[in-house]
Amino acid sequence: MPNETELSSLYPFLHGKAQDPEKLDAALLHSVAEKARESRDTNAAFFAESGTTLVAAAKALADLYRRGGRLFSMGNGGSSCDASHVAVEFVHPITAGRPALAATNLVADLAMISAVGNDVGFEHVFVRQIIAQGRAGDGLIGISTSGNSTNLIAAFAKAKEMGLVTIGLAGGDGGRMKTSGAVDYCLVVPTQSIHRTQECHVTAYHILWDLVHTLLADDRGSAASKGAAA
Repeated sequence: MPNETELSSLYPFLHGKAQDPEKLDAALLHSVAEKARESRDTNAAFFAESGTTLVAAAKALADLYRRGGRLFSMGNGGSSCDASHVAVEFVHPITAGRPALAATNLVADLAMISAVGNDVGFEHVFVRQIIAQGRAGDGLIGISTSGNSTNLIAAFAKAKEMGLVTIGLAGGDGGRMKTSGAVDYCLVVPTQSIHRTQECHVTAYHILWDLVHTLLADDRGSAASKGAAA
């Protein structure tokens, strides 16, 4: 993270100093380059460390879809947008020839969330939905930049108890998501930056989606080959 002197140099207008337009433009361009470099470095470190876990999670999801299971997604704030994105990717694949796969965004029902939050507490907004809709053989993916979202941890614990496959995307040290024992596949972005974490999360679930479809396509190809041989 930049220190006070570096911040003053990059953003002099924040420190009561007059701006020099040319110097400001140069400083902002430097900031763009540094942030882009940091994003690339974080991305590379994350996938180097988590690639094996990502493949294992994809295999688990492909297997649950083979058995007729469904995927549920959840998150808070910006991560709730990612939860929505995950569900849309699986239900409405934009790549030609890939089938729709059942996925439910647990953040989508605002009446449910406000009712549960108001009556029994916000920490129950996802766990109540998992109790009502989940079943053994389904999957649950939760996204949290800190890994410490109480409502996600509660839902993961209940999902694990019910026999769902659990997948978590976190940042930093993984927080309670990493240590709870309720997450089968925990993908942790090694940075304290929320923005860099979110960028890696988007890439991770896009790759996860692609791997699941690749595995299922291989199944269909094998079945077709067997039918032709017969």
